[in-house]
Amino acid sequence: RSWCVLKNRRHEGDKRMNRLFVLAIMTVLVVTAQAFSQTSQTQDPPRYEIAAEFTTLNREAYDGVRVEPGLGARFTFNFNKNVAIEGAMHISFNDCPSCTFTGRYGDIFAGVKVGKRFKSWGIFAKARPGDVTFGAQQIDIVQTGTGGPFPFEFRAKGVDNFALDVGGVIEFYPSRRIVTRFDAGDTIIHFTRRTHDGLSFDPATGTYTIVPFVTPARTTNNFQFMASIGFRF
Repeated sequence: RSWCVLKNRRHEGDKRMNRLFVLAIMTVLVVTAQAFSQTSQTQDPPRYEIAAEFTTLNREAYDGVRVEPGLGARFTFNFNKNVAIEGAMHISFNDCPSCTFTGRYGDIFAGVKVGKRFKSWGIFAKARPGDVTFGAQQIDIVQTGTGGPFPFEFRAKGVDNFALDVGGVIEFYPSRRIVTRFDAGDTIIHFTRRTHDGLSFDPATGTYTIVPFVTPARTTNNFQFMASIGFRF
């Protein structure tokens, strides 16, 4: 019971730190943008934008929540000052052995960004459906066809999960061609109902048998932060 209370407190502390982190970034960006608001362009932005992105995703772990970093890329098409469509993809650096689903995560999103663009900065909301995969989300038990007391092997594989990336975006434009962007939001991941294999040992015969079990469907909310530098053309 004490361990559960400590785990819950740690989780609440992580969420508070995330909120404070995002608020601090937004405050700095707004103040900086206002200071440079008289020096930037007022015309429509260039149509196309490519960017390299750094990201962190809060992942479920047995000891609470792990903040896992990764890298990715983004492409944006600007219809006008206020509306854009875009796609992005990322992959994590680490395998995260203490996470609920081990292995690297990868994500891909495509959707819309809508908001207000000022002289040297902009603020937007985004909604981007997509897919998130964890490298070792499912462990399959396969019979090897050989003899012996344990004729099985374990095979880990990734599983695609529908996800939705929703949140806020703040951009800063040092020049017409360069954009610095910060995203903060919720990556909502839906895990479908799946059937897995388990092993049952019979002590009377000293043998194992494969027994199926069901993992129910569930949906998780995961804070994700992104920072990028892009080129517009």
